[in-house]
Amino acid sequence: METTPERRRYVVVSGPAASGKTTLARRLADELGVPLLAKDTIKSALFAVLDVPDIEAARRTGRAAVTILVALAAEVHGDVVLESVWPRTQSVGDLSSLPGSLVEVFCRCERGVAEARYAARSETRPVDYVSEHRHTAELWTNETTEPVAGGWPVIEVDTTGTVDVAALASQIREALS
Repeated sequence: METTPERRRYVVVSGPAASGKTTLARRLADELGVPLLAKDTIKSALFAVLDVPDIEAARRTGRAAVTILVALAAEVHGDVVLESVWPRTQSVGDLSSLPGSLVEVFCRCERGVAEARYAARSETRPVDYVSEHRHTAELWTNETTEPVAGGWPVIEVDTTGTVDVAALASQIREALS
């Protein structure tokens, strides 16, 4: 995506847990030739230095990671891909505060596939990892299973299978032009 330093454009990759957001966001950032800011990268760094003994501390740390992600994104001059679970109620304000144009890429995935991916990922987490959720039912709610859709363009992508990233990048460029 060609841009000038004063022009800021954000590609927000959203969707519920284990819907393929991180994989798609990495591939999109590479295809678009822009940086990626991912909530889980920030959260992992925070977990490495902060005491996160319980679910409430994990939730605060997760929210702090999103706050940091949005603050960093606002500092980027140019284009950037942002990736996180973006619960609609809190995220409309967060994303609307960004100083530029935005397109949301919503990852839609069959629930059974997402559940299987989440279970597989849970098996590889560190023993001392503290989840932000009491149980998996909290992962797939109306807050996360639909786009944030805060008045910006939304491109829905089925991430159950392979995504044509080059074609998606073209759609994004068109939506941001």
